[in-house]
Amino acid sequence: MTAHDLPLARAGMDRAADERLIPGLIDDARRDLTTRVLVVRGDEAPLQRTGGLRLVGPADVPDAHEWAFLGRDDDGAAVLAAVFDADAERPAGLASSDWGMLRVVGGELDPRDAGLFVEAVSLGRWLADSPFCPACGTRTVTESAGWSRRCPNCGRQHFPRTDPAVIVAVASAGDGDRLLLGSNALWGQDRYSCFAGFGEAGESLEATVAREVREESGVELESIRYAGSQPWPYPRSLMLGFHAQARDDDAARADGEEILQVRWFTRDEIRTALAGESDVTLPGTSSIARGLIEGWLTGAGDTAA
Repeated sequence: MTAHDLPLARAGMDRAADERLIPGLIDDARRDLTTRVLVVRGDEAPLQRTGGLRLVGPADVPDAHEWAFLGRDDDGAAVLAAVFDADAERPAGLASSDWGMLRVVGGELDPRDAGLFVEAVSLGRWLADSPFCPACGTRTVTESAGWSRRCPNCGRQHFPRTDPAVIVAVASAGDGDRLLLGSNALWGQDRYSCFAGFGEAGESLEATVAREVREESGVELESIRYAGSQPWPYPRSLMLGFHAQARDDDAARADGEEILQVRWFTRDEIRTALAGESDVTLPGTSSIARGLIEGWLTGAGDTAA
């Protein structure tokens, strides 16, 4: 598995970041008939009936909560995000459209749409959820075409926050022909995924991988290898994927709090579950966990590679 295989890691379009400081950029773009707008409501956006995102003109979205400049398409037209709170009503002109959530449809979109969607949701959720200065509590002013906030009281400048989180596919000791997955306490029965967790202050990513797997499954790791990353705005993570090998398969046991079950899966069991032909549910196509599992299945995650 490479970063290019991860659905939300693919390049969307030119973000044209050098334009964000141009005064009146968003206002000018909203007056331009060639500008295209992606409406995001929480983590969902309108879809075309034939597949792909449905972008509209600025006049079709007169009352967005926040606006942001996402970049320029291949024709040089500006692309904006019109941001709505998750509990807001859908814009009247798009209410009858099909809508899809990023985590559900992101893996089925082409690279441009997938990149655009995750950019808009990541930025939009920050704009909607963080209007106040965390230092003094004053309502901030949006700047840089939606990419920063400035506090008019204390003068601090704030940017979208990204929290690093690791996720790892753990192969069995020896030949690595089995994969260890866990079932989280928040999930339904028979749903399994890779082990994941947030990096802590003063901790390397490799140390985070080893600690999280040890805490959740009791397994010590070796041969920890970086595989790739992708954004995951739930709420604001950058997921950094790894492959690793267990030191002792028999040490596997669930912590009983966050992880209720751990289980070693054979390649045939994984293959059957990915095909939807078993009672086991694996991660959806938008997630990096799916990419790690598929990478292990095809041999891309072999620790000897």
